[in-house]
Amino acid sequence: MTSSESQPFDYLFVGGTVIDGANTPGRRADLGVRGDRIAAIGDLSDAPARHRIDVAGQVLAPGFIDSHTHDDNYLLKRRDMTPKISQGVTTVVTGNCGISLAPLAHANPPAPLDLLDEGGSYHFARFADYLDALRATPAAVNAACMVGHSTLRAAVMPDLQRAATDAEIDAMRALAEEAMASGAIGISTGAFYPPAARATTEEIIEVCRPLSTHGGIYATHMRDEGEHIVAALEETFRIGRELDVPVVISHHKVMGQPNFGRSRETLPLIEAAMARQDVSLDAYPYVAGSTMLKQDRVLLAGRTIITWCKPFPDLSGRDLDEVAAERGKSKYDVVPELQPAGAIYFMMDEPDVQRILAFGPTMIGSDGLPHDERPHPRLWGTFPRVLGHYARDLGLFPLETAVWKMTGLTAQRFGLAERGQLRPGYFADLVVFDPATVADTATFERPTERAAGIHSVYVNGAPVWREQAFTGRHAGRVLARTPA
Repeated sequence: MTSSESQPFDYLFVGGTVIDGANTPGRRADLGVRGDRIAAIGDLSDAPARHRIDVAGQVLAPGFIDSHTHDDNYLLKRRDMTPKISQGVTTVVTGNCGISLAPLAHANPPAPLDLLDEGGSYHFARFADYLDALRATPAAVNAACMVGHSTLRAAVMPDLQRAATDAEIDAMRALAEEAMASGAIGISTGAFYPPAARATTEEIIEVCRPLSTHGGIYATHMRDEGEHIVAALEETFRIGRELDVPVVISHHKVMGQPNFGRSRETLPLIEAAMARQDVSLDAYPYVAGSTMLKQDRVLLAGRTIITWCKPFPDLSGRDLDEVAAERGKSKYDVVPELQPAGAIYFMMDEPDVQRILAFGPTMIGSDGLPHDERPHPRLWGTFPRVLGHYARDLGLFPLETAVWKMTGLTAQRFGLAERGQLRPGYFADLVVFDPATVADTATFERPTERAAGIHSVYVNGAPVWREQAFTGRHAGRVLARTPA
């Protein structure tokens, strides 16, 4: 026995069921932590430990990795990250949908970039400056950060309502190169949104060239998730092929009543593409999405809830139908006078949501908007909702598969080395939860309720969540990508 093996564990979890994040059956085992690493797994009941924690009746799993977040600014402004650690999340992937906090210095960023803003937040002219700020003032969770194409456009182009010139593409590519060289794990796009809607496929490919040399990921909120979703998928696959890089289809969905059921069409297309190139996807477990309030007839066709409204703050939480009726206008026509604002849109069909979640390679991402006055409940409830409602109550997949979809699978797809599984030598990102009671309690009426059944959460070996409270430990780190 070496001297290190004879040392007591810093934390020893005994009596629980270990679900290791590899989609293998859970087993009764103990787990010991030394420093920031998992030191041993097995029968350790007689081993010495500074802190011995009885987790009998509980599941011990890798900390959840939120594959799709907009926490770029929240990591700096609300470093406790309570919406995330309270549901077992230990790592967030930021910079999604073409929106990142850097590199951009802008007093009034255009929508939807303002979804990250708390006033004066866009002041990082280089991506390296943003990552340095995260390292200097770490949050409670780890962060793997992407740079957003829409942010690059806003940094370079005086007019976003057109295609970029060759000179502007060169300038954006230079910013993307700086971001990748400084530690960004990839580049995201959001051609669905106004700042990038006029970007051509060729522009996106050329701006994203640094992905090829740095082994980065291309993640996309596709140009269309409704009527023209097949064309949008083909564009996404083409970009990945041209750059020869991994692709992540963000929050895959089919939106709008005329498209209900079309996941039967899209999932086979994605599966076929996976056989030819590196393609991944994530999803959130709700029939409603949330983003900027947009004058879009498909989005506005169903129930719409205002999440924030800068000119009329008292409208937060109100149904847009009611607001429009009070003003004697249609929902569509009332939107311009409420800008800037955000909204929740009920735009999906539950069978599609279940079909996409149950699709083997689907990762779990919350897509929560932490700066909204009345956020979508997915910000606080995504992961326990998958574990409780979809895995335990509906039996959509085994608990071990649910855990894998939010841990090992995500770590592998994003290249987060030595994360996402419980293995000796891996980083000690851990969550302890009660499989019988874990559940989301956040609702559209009460969206910030904390999850039930989350016992404790550890990040890099440090306890960050115990007894339903933040411990005060800011143990998170900036994570790099290790290409496969």
